[in-house]
Amino acid sequence: MKLTYQLPAALLLLSSAHVLAQSSASENDIQEVLVLGNDFRLSGDTQTATEGMVFSQQLEQRPISRTAELLEFVPGMIATQHSGEGKANQYFVRGFNLDHGTDFAISLDSMPVNMSTHAHGHGYADMNFIIPELVNSMRYRKGPYYGNKGDFATAGSADIAYADRLNQGRAHLTLGEYDYQRLFAGQSVDAGAGAITIAGAVTRYNGPWDLDQDLDKQNLLLKYHEGDETYNLGVSLMTYNNEWQASDQIPMRAVQSGQISEWGNIDPSDAGKSNRYSLSLNFDQQLDSNRSWEFNSYLMDYGLDLYSNFTYFAADPVRGDQFQQKDSRKVAGFDSAYRLALADAAIPSTLTAGVQHRYDDIRVGLHQTEARERYASVRDDEVEQSISSAYLSLESRWSDTIRTVAAVRADHYRYEVDDLLGSNSGKGDDTLVSPKLSLIYAPMDGVETFISAGQGFHSNDARGATARFAPDGTPVDPVDPLAEARSIEAGFRTALIPKTQLSVTAFKMRMSSELIYVGDAGSTEALTGSDREGAEVSVLYTPTDWLLMDADFTYTNAHMRDVGSDDRIPNAVEKTASMGLTLENLGPWTAGLRLRYLGEAPLNEDNSVRTDGTFLTNGQVSYAFSENISASLEVLNILDSDDYDISYYYASRLPGEAGEVEDIHFHPAEPRNVRLSLELKF
Repeated sequence: MKLTYQLPAALLLLSSAHVLAQSSASENDIQEVLVLGNDFRLSGDTQTATEGMVFSQQLEQRPISRTAELLEFVPGMIATQHSGEGKANQYFVRGFNLDHGTDFAISLDSMPVNMSTHAHGHGYADMNFIIPELVNSMRYRKGPYYGNKGDFATAGSADIAYADRLNQGRAHLTLGEYDYQRLFAGQSVDAGAGAITIAGAVTRYNGPWDLDQDLDKQNLLLKYHEGDETYNLGVSLMTYNNEWQASDQIPMRAVQSGQISEWGNIDPSDAGKSNRYSLSLNFDQQLDSNRSWEFNSYLMDYGLDLYSNFTYFAADPVRGDQFQQKDSRKVAGFDSAYRLALADAAIPSTLTAGVQHRYDDIRVGLHQTEARERYASVRDDEVEQSISSAYLSLESRWSDTIRTVAAVRADHYRYEVDDLLGSNSGKGDDTLVSPKLSLIYAPMDGVETFISAGQGFHSNDARGATARFAPDGTPVDPVDPLAEARSIEAGFRTALIPKTQLSVTAFKMRMSSELIYVGDAGSTEALTGSDREGAEVSVLYTPTDWLLMDADFTYTNAHMRDVGSDDRIPNAVEKTASMGLTLENLGPWTAGLRLRYLGEAPLNEDNSVRTDGTFLTNGQVSYAFSENISASLEVLNILDSDDYDISYYYASRLPGEAGEVEDIHFHPAEPRNVRLSLELKF
């Protein structure tokens, strides 16, 4: 099965090199960014009040228990886990239960993290391949208002960038409770006109679970970079491998009856392994004072082999309900943008034109297993799909106080599914044109107001778009290939309050459909459209040159449309809050404290069952013995909270039960965990 279209020849640039000028320090080196003692004047041409940038020093000062918690720098975004730490996390933002990534687009060095038509769920975004010590910056945006953002970027997006080179070699060893062990090492060396960086990390972790997690993760980066004030060229090779045993969510009744502990499991054979290998190229060039362009391309080889059992013995009282989800794919793509500054025009403007393309060649399957031994297959498909995009964006400065950003984007989605087991083969395509507009008004120094409106979308699983029969033979209607989202928001940010930055935003979003392909069942779940409205407040305050305080609060009201009174969206979190303290400039001492609240949410459509909120506190203290030697103590879940990391409400069947029982199923937050780190620089 081959589609008639092919990848553009530009992908061949992955194997070429560009040698132009002498190297110099790059703006994307690991940054020594001063985050304390700022004068808090607003700077930068942001498009909304919910757009932001964080840098390496801020990232390092925040205690985190998992890589995906880097995303919690996005106000109101929460990353949790319902299974082993090798899986993609669950994400929540703006009233979306993003599951493992749908409706929030994530990238690393312009490579997409989200996987479409994925075995475990469309949009699956596994961040475990990212090495936090190498992250130089992360730019986040909320809403579908940006011309260069397409598939999955409805609730928002985060673009993570690695450093081009390390200013010093680093070795970092962390040991902690529950057999936590992690070693990171990295070094950059001069090579020709640029520098080569090699870095890697190895992580071992059993966790507090009755069944050892036996996590075994390896990450490696090999990168070449060269550049000067006119251009930057980077070529990166990344590898990632991970294996683990999983303790999935468990039924509350099994814990209350004493059948298992809260750290226990029902099926001890649940497990997984994943890998990701990539080769990428990043190039940008300043052609002259008014023109610049960039080109990014990538090749990826990805795999996931996952064994799960969420209902235990509901479908098969003898063998049990364990299933295997297997995903193997090759991914290739590029994006390119050309920028022209119209500085001498009557209305000074910047025009950006861009094209993007992504192609996935996928083998994806769902199989029934017992103790990881396959005995039947539910779905087994070969899928080829692509999404091709073009956009125009015009930022105009009408006066010293008024700016606008107008954009239009076109996306064309093509797919071909070969159902190797049944009658759901097919192919098709769909096109969507999305307009976007932002108005920015700055009535005085230190105040900006924003109004934005736009359309975005997420694609749907290609298997759902060609489906005519469910795995049990029941006829079904295929889903729309593209589901659009329309949103509007208004906000402001101000620095008029001394030593303070404050931003306030209100938004409303309408999704045309919440149709999803349920990878755990091999079928499509048809949901109606939805509405979300909410408000967000973020504040940053520095009372002294050694203390930084930040806080944010979000509220969202989410409902399905046209379904009567039972219109609540399960796991649509209503409130989130966080607060942080960062201390530095105290001689050799630095410290950070983070409080995070994930609010209540309905667990079913009639709101009769709800999840309790989760409150967690993490802290970190570091001491520098010298310029090149430091140690840190990290305490995760300082208050030893017994709240749930995540919970669901559905029917399952335990051994000995006569039938299915509806119950809350939960995954507890890990208990207090102390970790000690030693870092050497050379």
